Amino acid sequence: MPSSATTSNDLRTFAALCLATLGVVYGDIGTSPLYTVSEIFFGPNAIPYTPQNAVGATSLVLWILTLLVTLKYILLVLRADDEGQGGTFALLALLQRATAPSPNSERRPVGAPLLGGLGFTLVLAAGLLFADGIITPAISVLSAVEGLKVATDTFKPFVVPATAAILIALFSIQRRGTARVGAMFGPALAIWFIVIATLGLVHVIRQPGILWAIDPRSAIRFLLLNGLPRSVAVLGSVLLAVTGCEALFADLGHFGARPIRVTWFSLVYPALLLNYLGQGAYASGGGPVEGGHLFYALVPRWALLPMVGVATVATVVASQALISGAFSLTRQAIAFGLFPRLQIVHTSGTHEGQIYVPVINRALLVSCVFLVLGFGSSSRLAGAYGFAVSGVMLITSLAMMVIAIRVWGWRWYVAAPLFGFFATIETIFFSSSSLKVLHGAWLPLAIGILVFAVMTTWQWGRQRVAGVYSELSPHCETVRRLLELKRQASIPQLPRSIVVMASKPVLKLDDRIPPALHLFWTRLGGLPKHIVLLTVRQLSVPYAHTAETPRDHAITFLSDPRLGTVVSLQSTYGYMETPDVRHSLVEAKELKKIKVPGDPRRWLVLVGQENVTESQVGVLVRLRLAFFRTMLRNSVPAHLYFGLGSDSFVTTETVHLAATAFNGDGYGSLPEGPESAV
Repeated sequence: MPSSATTSNDLRTFAALCLATLGVVYGDIGTSPLYTVSEIFFGPNAIPYTPQNAVGATSLVLWILTLLVTLKYILLVLRADDEGQGGTFALLALLQRATAPSPNSERRPVGAPLLGGLGFTLVLAAGLLFADGIITPAISVLSAVEGLKVATDTFKPFVVPATAAILIALFSIQRRGTARVGAMFGPALAIWFIVIATLGLVHVIRQPGILWAIDPRSAIRFLLLNGLPRSVAVLGSVLLAVTGCEALFADLGHFGARPIRVTWFSLVYPALLLNYLGQGAYASGGGPVEGGHLFYALVPRWALLPMVGVATVATVVASQALISGAFSLTRQAIAFGLFPRLQIVHTSGTHEGQIYVPVINRALLVSCVFLVLGFGSSSRLAGAYGFAVSGVMLITSLAMMVIAIRVWGWRWYVAAPLFGFFATIETIFFSSSSLKVLHGAWLPLAIGILVFAVMTTWQWGRQRVAGVYSELSPHCETVRRLLELKRQASIPQLPRSIVVMASKPVLKLDDRIPPALHLFWTRLGGLPKHIVLLTVRQLSVPYAHTAETPRDHAITFLSDPRLGTVVSLQSTYGYMETPDVRHSLVEAKELKKIKVPGDPRRWLVLVGQENVTESQVGVLVRLRLAFFRTMLRNSVPAHLYFGLGSDSFVTTETVHLAATAFNGDGYGSLPEGPESAV
């Protein structure tokens, strides 16, 4: 009996997970039927609205869904998890570990130039995902609200203002979190998928000839009959059917592969197939299409307004998933040392992953509203869509080829043809999307390049700063010398404790103390009685703390009732975790590893602040350095980002850095998560 009850509970838990995946994972790709087929027949690169083209275009959509989403992402890419986590940075972490081949491995190590190139393309993919996060809410909500124009021309002037108002409301509630309404996301999308499947099935029954679209030869015939120029152009519209497929992989850590796969095969995939077949069936019958909105042509006149409501809710849920994804992507980029530290607010006391990033939220809000007001319709906005998606998909295929060989141990003659096949398809789609650069695709390209520039410049600058600190270290005292100074009667012992942020772990007596501490005691002529050398390490693994590997590691160099203490404390986090070193310090105090006051408001925190001084450097380096300095000034200070809070007393020692130290391009190696982050 107990085993039966346990099985029942497990099934309920699994069913709840599957339902939750609908609202988070499948919102974007699930709302693609709103505009995909309409764009094929009524967009800027439209093909003739004929029965033959209806069957061929539908076949192309069905098989692209099957090959790229079902075969590539559902069955293959979901296997490329990094300790259960997915997404672009999980691939980057796997590639990083692939750079260190096992000495017992028979596989040939991939060359550093290839891995470095792949690493930077993954950084570019992250930039394109930010672009996708801007465009998706705008086009999704706009395409849903445009159903009002189909219902009556009276609503036509209000479509754009209503869309902007919905987006403003959506972004305004982000700071309060979505825990309460999040429980409704799954059921809302379940209703959506059932409704669109029913709409499609009705029209398939009326026009069963559309079932010829299941034959892949219909897609091939469609491409051949329309000729190369028109076929290449229309592929950019077909690509809209698979927008959102990256969310399947990015949200892997939230749900696991099995619920994502079960939900896809049991509801999402059949519903999408039926709806696309239904739209193709309606088009093959030559039915009228008001305003070029083929999706709403399937809906009975009496149900148009309710359907607009259902579609709007579905697109808002899809937009929420993209917004939350942008927040998570930002946190991971910060952990990898690829993005300036930003304020991160936790909106839930129970779910660590529910976060809010104010700067990113404001940027997304302004960008989305600008897109809606600037483009004015989902058809015009579709020209900007797809470019980012095809770019990310292509980069993922290239990375997967290397991961399959280096991490999974596949033979190259298996991995290369398989992922090369996907890459070939995606290259064609990317080329097709590139034709729309002058018609809107410039936007995701510009956003992607901007984010890429931010990430690579920030990493370049931090690497140069770390290099300068290494050069300064020989001029600083070692831990051994620090202990000698504390034992000297001529050096005053200040009756207080100090927490010193260190950029590198201090592990041995011959390791150098942080330059900020060297400057502090040189300026004051005395040393605090109790010194904690604190290092925050963020690794390229999702979660650093396990039962076998404790988060905090303390090394005691001195513990004397008269002379005080000198302790090195390393606090380690993964890229899916938000650092909270305040908790680490409190815990270390409770375990009597360090001596700090019980009240954090009495802590003295010493941090170093870099000041880049002017010197003779080239024009390009000067421009890049100015960009880095701007980001440095506007980033959240290390002690605040790592959880020490604003209630501790912070003292700053300025470390002057010459601009000449920033010469060099910094593009020669694979981007890495920082060993330490200060």
